[in-house]
Amino acid sequence: MTGPFAAGFDLATLRAAYRDGETDPVAVADAVLARIATHDDPALWICRVPDADLRAAAAALPARLAGSDVDSLPLYGVPFAVKDNIDVAGLPTTAACPDFAYMPADTAPAVQRLLDAGALLVGKTNLDQFATGLVGVRSPYGVCRNAIDSNYVPGGSSAGSATAVSAGLVGFSLGTDTAGSGRVPAGFNNIVGIKPTRGLVSTRGVVPACRTLDCVSVFALTAADGAAVLDVAAGHDPDDAYSRADSRPGTLPHLPDLAGVRLGVPAGKLLEFFGDAAYARAFARAVDGARALGATVTEIDFAPFAETAALLYDGPWVAERMVAMRDFLDRSPDSVHPVTRAIVETARNYAAADVYAAMYRLAALRRRSEAVWDDIGALLLPTAGSMYTRAEVEAEPVKLNSNLGYYTNFVNLLDLAAIAVPAAFAADGRPFGVTLVAPAFRDRWLAAAGGALHRAAGVALGATGASHPPSDVESATASVAVAPADSDMPIAVNGAHMRGLPLNGQLLELGARFVREDRTAPAYRLYALEDFAPIRPGMVRVGETGGQATDGASIALEIWALPSAAVGRFLAQIPPPLGLGTLELASGATVKGFLCEAAATAAARDITAHGGWRAWLRRDREKPSIPELIPPCLSCRTCSGTRVRLRPRRPAAATDALTFCAYRRDWTTSASVSRHSPSTPEGPRQRLPHRVLSSPRLSASVNRLP
Repeated sequence: MTGPFAAGFDLATLRAAYRDGETDPVAVADAVLARIATHDDPALWICRVPDADLRAAAAALPARLAGSDVDSLPLYGVPFAVKDNIDVAGLPTTAACPDFAYMPADTAPAVQRLLDAGALLVGKTNLDQFATGLVGVRSPYGVCRNAIDSNYVPGGSSAGSATAVSAGLVGFSLGTDTAGSGRVPAGFNNIVGIKPTRGLVSTRGVVPACRTLDCVSVFALTAADGAAVLDVAAGHDPDDAYSRADSRPGTLPHLPDLAGVRLGVPAGKLLEFFGDAAYARAFARAVDGARALGATVTEIDFAPFAETAALLYDGPWVAERMVAMRDFLDRSPDSVHPVTRAIVETARNYAAADVYAAMYRLAALRRRSEAVWDDIGALLLPTAGSMYTRAEVEAEPVKLNSNLGYYTNFVNLLDLAAIAVPAAFAADGRPFGVTLVAPAFRDRWLAAAGGALHRAAGVALGATGASHPPSDVESATASVAVAPADSDMPIAVNGAHMRGLPLNGQLLELGARFVREDRTAPAYRLYALEDFAPIRPGMVRVGETGGQATDGASIALEIWALPSAAVGRFLAQIPPPLGLGTLELASGATVKGFLCEAAATAAARDITAHGGWRAWLRRDREKPSIPELIPPCLSCRTCSGTRVRLRPRRPAAATDALTFCAYRRDWTTSASVSRHSPSTPEGPRQRLPHRVLSSPRLSASVNRLP
């Protein structure tokens, strides 16, 4: 591969070509320039690195290896673009407003980290002026073409950055995301958009939109590529008042499926598609696809998220945009795009007291939303409820733009992380994407889960026509597993703390790093402790090994490296009858890991024969024939699984109805059920007792379960 490439510059393919000597950075630079000429969209770029300078930077890269292989520079020779509200020394920053332009003396830290890792900057891209908009058409530099269908808007505000990746002109790009600008363009161009945790990537050197909410985002062809770029760009910046330190794991979890993952979708009328039936059907298929990967999908109360989204532009937060551009707006009002100016000037309608009232309202909504995370690991949402043509947006510029923020505006206000991934093409040919949203600092898990959804969707990468790299090749893009440092304590986990499962976030938040998969010696038995939420395994040692026969088996587990300083905090999160003890591995080595008090397993389900927790979760999930669905006022808070009611032989109260949970694989009496008053959907909730039934009347059904 010495000439222009047949498809996009995904990191896995490009790194393999460099490693095998099939290409070099100068050839890649030449391919980039040829593609830009062929694509021929002058509205995509606001400023490009001169061709000669791009080739010179590429020619200088091999000397930086200093005899090492290409892996010593994680982004060696990868071409990228930057949204033109992010500073690069030597190139003007315009924020898509020519009269606002200035020449920065320094490069933004986020960009500098990428350059230091060997990436090749190609240029700066077009955007909705001052990063205000989700449509991508509010720029005096023109409207860049949607890479999939030029009749439709490209999405904004990071329009140029998204279309450059989708068209295969660069390997990745940087955008910004305050209200969805790093996600909506990804959905409309069939690529991945990562909206990191606020403060994870420095925003120093970024023209502010809402400084307390702004994030630097990443566009890429695959989730693994986006995660690899985020790994490089992220880092605490002491000179950025909003930068946040984070102890993240050193590897990207590889999730072949979503077994054990609990996803929440909006219930009822709050699942909004603005009359777009094709997008509604596409989302239904995406939900079915998540279930096919093993995820449990349950409806959640989306009201606090939707109400938070409305605060961003229908409240005083728009005043924060005025803070960023007030001096310029007062000095040169006619230089600002009329729609942008009209939006920002609504800030003059609010008083300081309104800001505090909105802050109180946000705090109340945040508290209401927190209950959702007790039941799910992530929200599964449409990236946008519809997609509009350029003519439609021109006719209704504000209303349709507002529709596009329905699933995005709340994320930064509630301090959440998100990833948008391609999911399908609607029946009319429009690209459709979904977004996973989770609490802050779960960025790497989101990338892994989003990658599983993207691979399963089977769509081409962006507009390139290229297929998704095989998972084993793609995983090489991410950081390799690392050995524990001297200050780390190896911890063996065998249940809900494993990668992709509901409690894995506890390890990630403490800075744990995945090391490897392993197995115990054949001296343990595994039980399902079904009174926990989420359900967890209990492992008990039952015999010695040393060549002697035992009553146990070898159980699958994962080894994680947990910083020693965090061990106490991790122990405090472990409820009885679980605890940490010494485990014997199949190799004969020992490690600290989860064990269970033997007395607690007396009435528990023995699942040893499955050989591990994941295997048990992946068992056949077909439900027995049942006559009646549980009414919506009853929900299983233990696992948010499928619930059904079996009519008893004689009348009984609703709270005594028998419940079958597909996740627990058992009949229960209203297992950890909460009753919701129809007049108050958010509560109050009454926790009801749980016990497993063992009725002869049910034996035929129960015995058919594994």
